[in-house]
Amino acid sequence: MTSEEELRLKLRKIEALFEGAGTIGERDAAGAARERIKAKLADAAKTAPAVEYTFTLGDQWSRQLFVALCRRYDLKPYRYARQRHTTVMLKVPKDFVDDVLWPQYSALSKELREYLDQATSKIISEEVHRDTTEAQEIVQLLETA
Repeated sequence: MTSEEELRLKLRKIEALFEGAGTIGERDAAGAARERIKAKLADAAKTAPAVEYTFTLGDQWSRQLFVALCRRYDLKPYRYARQRHTTVMLKVPKDFVDDVLWPQYSALSKELREYLDQATSKIISEEVHRDTTEAQEIVQLLETA
């Protein structure tokens, strides 16, 4: 199994964990699981008001993953004019963010980041130079004026 296939399998397992599916299953099972999460969101919206959240995501990969995850559950991510591209706004019940959205995003992001780090290191070491260790740190006293 390639590392990309392994990543895809890990992401499906994380999705299954948060969607409450017993197995990873086929398309129908995944669709049903997604509907269960949407139902949780609808229940949360009935008992708690939507809160406007500001999410600051460090890079384009994180933002792209977060926005896609929001859209999966029919949430409407946005940002105000002149906000940074790494900012995502979202109106959603707090319980849904705390119990489903943020934990699922965090788990998916961790796996994706590990994959991207490994792929980047491999390509650099194979195509640029084998030694990809950090630059040497030199301890030197700074002169004061």
